[in-house]
Amino acid sequence: MLYHMKKCGILIVNAFIGGAGFTDAYERLCAAMRRRGVSLVLKTNAELLLDASSGGLLSAVRPDFAILWDKDVRLGLQLERMGVRLYNSARAVAVCDDKALTHIALGGKLPMPKTVVAPFTYPNAGYGGFSFLREAEKHLSYPLVIKECFGSYGAQVYLARSAAEAEAILIKTAERPVLLQEFIAESAGTDIRVIVVGDRAVAAMRRTNRADFRANLANGGTAQSHTLSAEEEALAVSASRELKLDFCGVDLLLSKSGPLLCEVNSNAQFKGILSCTGVDAAEHIAEHVLRQEGLL
Repeated sequence: MLYHMKKCGILIVNAFIGGAGFTDAYERLCAAMRRRGVSLVLKTNAELLLDASSGGLLSAVRPDFAILWDKDVRLGLQLERMGVRLYNSARAVAVCDDKALTHIALGGKLPMPKTVVAPFTYPNAGYGGFSFLREAEKHLSYPLVIKECFGSYGAQVYLARSAAEAEAILIKTAERPVLLQEFIAESAGTDIRVIVVGDRAVAAMRRTNRADFRANLANGGTAQSHTLSAEEEALAVSASRELKLDFCGVDLLLSKSGPLLCEVNSNAQFKGILSCTGVDAAEHIAEHVLRQEGLL
């Protein structure tokens, strides 16, 4: 059944990064819309320059809605100022992109590992001392996890087994904001990725890496389809709802006391979860967007 759209939709992607995973997501989103009679035009953030002083686009594009498959929050804010409905909103993307902001937004509302946000410092200034680490390590104990607030695929996540290791990591990352987090030993090398669309968990996989404490597939992890417990599903959906996301990937750790929130990704890629569950998240996202736009 085809649905006819009088509105113009665009898919916003980053002009400066690429790879098979990104291309796959773009193609699947456009194809899912096309199967519903909707044309979703791919535009890079470099093609959508705005005059911030007037709030107008330099190009002739005038989208009614956009899927923001990027982390260009500044562009997103300008488009929202113009009245463009974004999926996800600029604010939701910003909170997900910064892991510290994610935990601050959800702290006290959802179960998560103990998390301490490191104090802000400036490039070339460093920390000049680690008195804050002494306080944090009393609260967290070793080993502890150090995460850069901005990062993907687990590449900016480190395990410190001692104060000396923690200090060395902090010296290396001193120009970038980080958080310090409790290490959940029983979940080392294992997590659950849940895809949530429109406040509904549509697919989940269990990722395992026997050679690394990080379960990410990019680090050599493997995945298999996972049937969520009621508690796991409720936690993933609650995280999405609290952050006002239209769709996301929620990562859960498995602790002795139950599932814990690890991270929330505003634009989780599709290939890994599709290969092990058979669920194409792009189809669910297309349905959600068109329903919100009143086209279903």
